[in-house]
Amino acid sequence: MNLKSTPVRLGLVAVVSAVALAGWLAWSEDTVRPAGLVINPADMTLVAEGKRIYAKTCASCHGADLKGQPDWRTRGPDGLLPAPPHDETGHTWHHGDGQLFVLMREGIAALAPPGYRTAMPAYKGVLSDREIVAVLAYIKSTWPEQIRRRQAEITRHVKAEPSGS
Repeated sequence: MNLKSTPVRLGLVAVVSAVALAGWLAWSEDTVRPAGLVINPADMTLVAEGKRIYAKTCASCHGADLKGQPDWRTRGPDGLLPAPPHDETGHTWHHGDGQLFVLMREGIAALAPPGYRTAMPAYKGVLSDREIVAVLAYIKSTWPEQIRRRQAEITRHVKAEPSGS
């Protein structure tokens, strides 16, 4: 094979470019940057994936219907708050998308004051970044339109990075 011929060189450049692009796409889909993150609850593929993951990973605490645990605003005997609802009655929508992502991936300690205790686990290493985004897209898809608009406004104004990023 003559590597000096133009068609062969163009073919090699195309193959190398395709491999590089595929690698970049694979990296970018599972490496989410919280700052500026906007999660689309209208992406039905993402929402369906998130619903499945939520049922398997989150519903045991937050409820299959996203209603949370009873008395979620009152600390239990262990000093921990029960799991809050993720529907419009809870406070999930009071946080921007980047904050929600960080809370889920890194755990509440990433954004809470030092020493804050919680039963909420961090999902880094358990769920991929894409799976976390999918769960959040599902949760957001269940909110009434006026709540989604208010949460979108919060997302535009609040940036979140875990401490140490």
